[in-house]
Amino acid sequence: MSIRRKRLSPEESRAAALIAARQLLIETGPQAVTLKAVAARIGRTHANLLHHFGSASGLQKALAEYLAETICQNIGEAVMRTRAGKGTARDIVDLTFDAFDSGGAGALASWMMVSGNEDALDPILNTIHELVDDLAQDEADDTHLREDTLALVIMALGDALMGHQLAASLGLGRDSARALAERRLTESMEQWYPESQAAMKKSAR
Repeated sequence: MSIRRKRLSPEESRAAALIAARQLLIETGPQAVTLKAVAARIGRTHANLLHHFGSASGLQKALAEYLAETICQNIGEAVMRTRAGKGTARDIVDLTFDAFDSGGAGALASWMMVSGNEDALDPILNTIHELVDDLAQDEADDTHLREDTLALVIMALGDALMGHQLAASLGLGRDSARALAERRLTESMEQWYPESQAAMKKSAR
């Protein structure tokens, strides 16, 4: 007796494929994110995924966009909590570093570039750009937010790719890059958002 598969709408099928692709990325690495593997994971055909993504590189680019949207939503919420005195710079740092490390965004970006997909980072960069624009309150705010975002993303990406080896070779702890990023972001926030820092200190009493 055959079991009928649940019929999914095109949007549901695409969303299921991206969730499965992210799981494969985290579990096995970027080389495992193929149309065949994702199709098998969700019980669909190779042709079905070709219809949605066009190619393996199309799937990877869509996954990068999906990861970027999730990452930036979480970071944006953490930034707003911190501005309100309900969060810390370390919350923002940990979310960003985790996204590129255990979340797989760093490995995916490096794999796509090595594979010749030169616009691999476009979805992530565009979404981060949109996040900065949304968070900026004025022109000066926009400038320093871009600088903070640049520094944080570069540090998180570098740490995901070689942080463990580099820290060990320098005789530093594995958490050193996060601590450095936290210090830099805290100093920036103290300069640009003194009211949020005062609120955090008051709530900690």
